[in-house]
Amino acid sequence: MSVRSIHTFPEQRAAGHEHESAEVALLGLVGDRPKKAAVSVVGNDSPHTRANLVLDAPTHEVEALTGHVVRVGEVLLAVEATGNACAGLYAAVGKPGFVHVGDVLEVVEDGA
Repeated sequence: MSVRSIHTFPEQRAAGHEHESAEVALLGLVGDRPKKAAVSVVGNDSPHTRANLVLDAPTHEVEALTGHVVRVGEVLLAVEATGNACAGLYAAVGKPGFVHVGDVLEVVEDGA
C-alpha cells in the first residue's frame, strides 16, 4: 500500500486542502485542526471522507492493519479502529516526520 493523497481540514465543516507532502507532528498533520485522533487513514474507495491519508488499497484492506504500528515516509503510526461507523482507521503518532504522496506503508510491529 502507498499514500494516494494527503489532506488537512483546518476548519470544521470547511473544504479540506490537498497536499503533495505534509509534516506530521505528535498531535497530527501540521495545519490540521485537532480531532478525535492525530491522523485518520482510509482506502481509495472512501476518498470523500475527511481522512488525512488516503491509501491506494480498498478500505477493508486498510482496516486489516488495526492494532499494528506502521511506517509511512518518516512517520510511525499506531493504528486502531475508529470505534464508530466511520470508515478507515485512527492513528496515534509514535515518531513525527514528513509523509509524501507515493510513500509506501510498511508494517513494523503487529501490536499484539
